[in-house]
Amino acid sequence: MAIEMGRPGVDGLGDVVRVLREWQYGGAPVQVHPGDVGWFWRFGAERTAAATRTWSRAGKVLAVGLLDGADLLRLAVAPEALRDEELAQRVAACVSAPERGVLPGGKVYVEAPVEALIQDVLFKDGWEVGDPWTILRRDLGAPVPDPGVRVEVTGPERAHEWAAVLRASFDGSTFTEERWHAMAAGVPYADARCLVVRDERGEAVAAVAVWSAGEGRMGLIEPMGVHPAHRGHGYGRAVTVAAARALQEMGSSSVVVCTPSSNAGAVAAYRSAGFERLAERRDLYRDAG
Repeated sequence: MAIEMGRPGVDGLGDVVRVLREWQYGGAPVQVHPGDVGWFWRFGAERTAAATRTWSRAGKVLAVGLLDGADLLRLAVAPEALRDEELAQRVAACVSAPERGVLPGGKVYVEAPVEALIQDVLFKDGWEVGDPWTILRRDLGAPVPDPGVRVEVTGPERAHEWAAVLRASFDGSTFTEERWHAMAAGVPYADARCLVVRDERGEAVAAVAVWSAGEGRMGLIEPMGVHPAHRGHGYGRAVTVAAARALQEMGSSSVVVCTPSSNAGAVAAYRSAGFERLAERRDLYRDAG
């Protein structure tokens, strides 16, 4: 059977999230997580559906793509299909031809699991290696210590506060309270929590969202930020430990996070919170001019 590319639509997003959950078992490659879809849902269900692609054979989804902006496609591949030649060739053909409606012309990027054959196919087709990202993981089989700070779960009544901390944490961020509510209305948020850390005066100083994929599966941190006025006091480590602890309570077997390798401060914060640095991942890109 031929492999077909599809667009799930709003009604099909629940099935996409379910498939991504199934791919997050222990030892599976680190790739697009239900939480990545959940974080994108801050733009609303219709925009999330418009950004989602699937590749299927005989009705079974083998790969999911999320357009994280106009020029970046992030891919997840079914573990049993990571080295599937037909799938790799089909995805490569779709992402390399602007007329197929996946990626436009000009400079574009593809993020795929390190183990996926699609990486090899694109590289042989002339795609180039981009900047490195560091993948970090913490096993949750052992107890996670108390983070030593005041941690609260953010609900709708405090969404404005969580949004303000996160917005301040990233240059150019446009995150708002309205986007928090859109994110919280999404299918993946049923397995998520937003946490805020407060200092000794009760001021919100750090924020994080954690996403579970179900009991015994890998959880995700996305995003995590510390207000710039409160950096250098260990809040990055504290909020990361709080995130791991929350995911453990939710039944996750491990937690992963990805950050640009150039962001030494973030890498150090995750390492100090007990995360192990795994292999780097590099996007592939082509520039059609």
